[in-house]
Amino acid sequence: MKREPPGALLELHGVSVRWGRVEALAQVDLRIAAGEQVALVGSNGSGKSTLLRVLHGLVPPTTGAVRGGNALGQAMLFQRPHMLRTSALNNVALALWLRGVRWAEARRQALLALQRVGLAALARQNARTLSGGQQQGLALARAWALQPRLLLLDEPTASLDPHAKREVESLMADFAAGRGASVSAPPVTMVFSSHNLGQVKRLASRVIYLERGQVLADLPVDAFFNGPLPEAARLFVTGETA
Repeated sequence: MKREPPGALLELHGVSVRWGRVEALAQVDLRIAAGEQVALVGSNGSGKSTLLRVLHGLVPPTTGAVRGGNALGQAMLFQRPHMLRTSALNNVALALWLRGVRWAEARRQALLALQRVGLAALARQNARTLSGGQQQGLALARAWALQPRLLLLDEPTASLDPHAKREVESLMADFAAGRGASVSAPPVTMVFSSHNLGQVKRLASRVIYLERGQVLADLPVDAFFNGPLPEAARLFVTGETA
């Protein structure tokens, strides 16, 4: 089951990725349109993380082609974001400085980003001493400061407690809608992997189900949860497979 959104921001054509004898992705055709919120779901090892890394340019296809996309116009968050051994403010400012922003201006923009995610009070604290939820919020601030058109997230709330999950989900929803308490921003196209189907219902406009590296279903969120599905996807949604 496939749907093709108009105005593609990023396209994959016949993309396969192999690690030796293991085929992580198999002939994937995919189009991501500007403004979409796309959830990738499937069992462990289904290819979700590999697909995200292909979309971000971190993993080149073994075969096939990726069209569109620009590393300077997109950002990726990992399940356990890397924190530099310095302050929260510097973790954001350094990302801007590496993009050519003068240091004083980078720090000013970094503070705005921290304000947006509610971490301004922790600006001077060593980032590695923050809680898991705070670190994920800091990673979102760092990504938002770079003003990406496309935000990729790999299981962004998998290791967080319920309170931190709600906070990070709220930030993701704000980014997707272009909402911010202190500054305005354009909506961000978002592609995220998740095992949390409630989260998928809350945040996604479109759901892609993968199994053994193949896309078996690609549907609007309502159709995915309320309409007919391939048997493997149905078993996943009903909890009969992990």
